[in-house]
Amino acid sequence: MRLRPTAEPAEDPAGGAAPGQDGAPHRRSRLLVLASTFPARPDDGVPAFVLDLARHEAEEFDTVVLTPRVPGAAADEVVDGVRVVRYPYFPRRFEDLADGAILDNLRARRSRVLQVPALLVAQYLAVRRAVRAGRPDVVHAHWAVPQALVATLAAPRVPMVVTTHGGDVYALRAAPLVRLKRWVLRRAAHVTTVNGEMRERLTRWGVPEAGTSVVPMGVETGPAAAARARTARVPGRVVAVGRLVEKKGFAVLLDALRRIDDVAWELVVVGDGPLRAGLERRAAGLPVTFVGQRGKDEVLDALASAEVVVVPSVPASNGDQEGLPVTLLEAAAVGAAVVASDLPGIRDVVQDDVSGLLVPPGNVDALVSALRRALTDRNGRERWQTGAGGVAGSYTGDRIGERYRAVLRAAAGRRTD
Repeated sequence: MRLRPTAEPAEDPAGGAAPGQDGAPHRRSRLLVLASTFPARPDDGVPAFVLDLARHEAEEFDTVVLTPRVPGAAADEVVDGVRVVRYPYFPRRFEDLADGAILDNLRARRSRVLQVPALLVAQYLAVRRAVRAGRPDVVHAHWAVPQALVATLAAPRVPMVVTTHGGDVYALRAAPLVRLKRWVLRRAAHVTTVNGEMRERLTRWGVPEAGTSVVPMGVETGPAAAARARTARVPGRVVAVGRLVEKKGFAVLLDALRRIDDVAWELVVVGDGPLRAGLERRAAGLPVTFVGQRGKDEVLDALASAEVVVVPSVPASNGDQEGLPVTLLEAAAVGAAVVASDLPGIRDVVQDDVSGLLVPPGNVDALVSALRRALTDRNGRERWQTGAGGVAGSYTGDRIGERYRAVLRAAAGRRTD
C-alpha cells in the first residue's frame, strides 16, 4: 500500500512551495488515523465523528485514515482531502464485525468473535504496510482496543495519540483486559478522553495525568444552523437518535412515554441496531415511528423538528456507557430543548434547568416527570434552548480541530527513527 500525500506542500505568497529553515520546500507532517467505526460513504448514517475530525486534522497534516473494510465502501478514496484506505480482514461474505460498533456487534451475534483475531492480524499488517510506505510522523488511534493496541505493536517508533470514546474504558472490564489497556495507554505520547470522569479513571490506572487531556468530539455548526433555519418545530414531537443498543436507554424511554397519557406527544426514533425488533414490539400501540438509520442532514432536520430531544442513556450490563454522545452536541447546536441522563460527559453539556433537564439514568419515574415538564413548560423549553445553543459554541468543529492539531503537533515532535 502506497500512501500518497493528500495535499500539495504549502505555498508562499510568491507562489512557490513554502521554504523550511534550510530553504528547502516545507514538508507537511504526516498523520495516520486508525479507526474501526467509520462511514462507508459520506452521510450514510454511520457515526462520522472520526471523518469530521480528520477533515480538520487535514488542514495541517497529510492525513490517511486506515479502517476495516465494510460493504459498499471503496477500498481507497480521498474524501475532502482525507485519504481513506480500507483493508480486508475476513472472507467478504461473512465480514461484518466492523460494520457499526464492534462491541455491539459481538453482543448481537456471539459467533462474530471468530472475526476478532482475523481483524487484529489484518489491522497489524495494514498498519505495518502504512508505516513503511508513508512514514507517518504521528498516529492518531481512536479507541484503546483494538486500534491503539495494534499501533503499539505494529508501529512502536511512531508517536501515538490515543482517543478513548467510552466503551474502550467503561467496558472490557476483565482484569487481563484492564491490564492490557493500561499497558497500551501508558505507552502513548498522549491520551485524550471525551469527559473528565474517564480521564480520572485513566489516572487511577497509572496513566500520567500530564499525558492526558479532555478533548471531546466537535460539532459542525454550519449544517446545524442550516437545519434550524429550514425546519419548523413540531408541537409534541419527541426525538431520540442513536444506535439501537442497550446503553442508549431507548427501552427506558418507551416505558416512560407509555405512562404519559395526559399530554399529546409523538416519538421519532432515528437509528438502527440489534435491538430494533424488540423495541418496536415494546412500542406497540404508542405513537412511535422508527425511521431507521439516516444521514447527517436528515438527523439534524429530525433534531431541529423536535419540541424535545431526549438522550436516555444508561450504563449497559457489560459496563459500557456513553462518553459524550455526538447527538447531544448536535441537539445543542440546533438549539433543542434536551432531556438527558445524568452521566459523565452528558453533564458537561447539560446543566440541569439551564441548558436542559437531567434525570438519573434508568429512572423511569424521573424521566416521566422531566418529559411531561419539557412538553408543557414553554418558558422552560425556551430557556433550555438558549442555554444549549450557548454551550454548543464551545464544541465547534473548528475549536475542537485546533485542540487536536495541537496535541498531534506536540506528539509528532517525539518521533524516533
